[in-house]
Amino acid sequence: MDSRSRWDPGRVYSANKLRAVMRLIRIEHTIFSLPFAYVGIALSGYACTPKIVLLSTLAVFGLRSASMAFNNIADFEIDRKNPRTSARPLISGALSTKDAWTVVAIGSLFYFLSALLLNLYAFAFSPILYVIAMSYPYAKRLHPFPHIHLGLALGFVVFGGAVAASGGMAHSFYKVIISVPWLYLLGVTFWVAGFDTIYSIMDLEFDRKEGLGSIPALIGPKGAVFASSLFYAFSILSFSLAIRSYALGMISTASTLFSAFLMLMQIILVSSNSEKIPLAFNLNLVVGVIVSVGVLIEKAMGT
Repeated sequence: MDSRSRWDPGRVYSANKLRAVMRLIRIEHTIFSLPFAYVGIALSGYACTPKIVLLSTLAVFGLRSASMAFNNIADFEIDRKNPRTSARPLISGALSTKDAWTVVAIGSLFYFLSALLLNLYAFAFSPILYVIAMSYPYAKRLHPFPHIHLGLALGFVVFGGAVAASGGMAHSFYKVIISVPWLYLLGVTFWVAGFDTIYSIMDLEFDRKEGLGSIPALIGPKGAVFASSLFYAFSILSFSLAIRSYALGMISTASTLFSAFLMLMQIILVSSNSEKIPLAFNLNLVVGVIVSVGVLIEKAMGT
C-alpha cells in the first residue's frame, strides 16, 4: 500500500469527540473558504458593516459544517469500502450517525438564521446555495464531473458574500445579481475543480470498481493532470480578468501571480510523482487565501 492509499485529510487521529467533529466538518477547509465570502462583500460595490461580516461568517461556517457532515452520512457505505477512508469519524466509530445529523441540523440552523438576519434577498437565495452544497455527494453517482460541482459549491460562497452586502441596499433582484463578482466566482470554481481532480487520482481504481464518476476514473491519471492544468488555467484567467474588471492593482496582481506559481508547482509535483498528491493538496490550501487577501488588502486601502 503506497502513501497515496493511506493518506486522508478526513482521518481521525484521536478518540476525543470534539476533535472528531473537527475532522467531520474539516474545520480548516471552512476557515480557508471564509475569505471567498469576504471578497464577495468587498467587490459587491456596497458598504460593509460588522453585522454583515459576522453574519456572513456564521452563514459560511453553518453551511460548510452541515454540508461536510451530510457528505459523510451520504458516503458512509462508500467510505466503509474504501481502505483510504476507513478511519473517518463515522466509519471508525469516533462519531455516530446521530452525531453527524446533529451537526447537519445545527449547521443548517446557523446558515438559514444568519441569511434571514442579513436581508430578505440573502434568505431568498439561501436554499439555492444549500441545495448546491448538500447535493455534492450525489454528483459522483450521476456523472464524471463532481469536481465542477464542488467548485460551484465553494464558488457560490462568493455569491453569498455579495448578496449579504447588496441585499440590504439594492431594491431589485437584478441589482443584487449584478453586484456579484462573477469572474471571481468562476476563478474559485475552476481552482477548486482543478485541485479536486488531482485529489481524486488517489481513488481512481476504487471509483472504477464501484462505478463512481470522476475525471481520473474516466480518462486516467495523466489525463486528469492535464484536465487539472486546464482548470487552473481558466482559474488564473478568471482572476486576471477580475483584476481588470474591478479596477484592482498591483497587490491583487502579485497575489494572483503567486497563486499561479503554486498551481504550476502542484501540476509539476503530481506529474513527476503521483505519491506527492498529499503535498500538492496541502500546498493548494493557501492558494485561495493568497488570492483573497490580495483583493481584501487593496479594498481596505481604498484602491
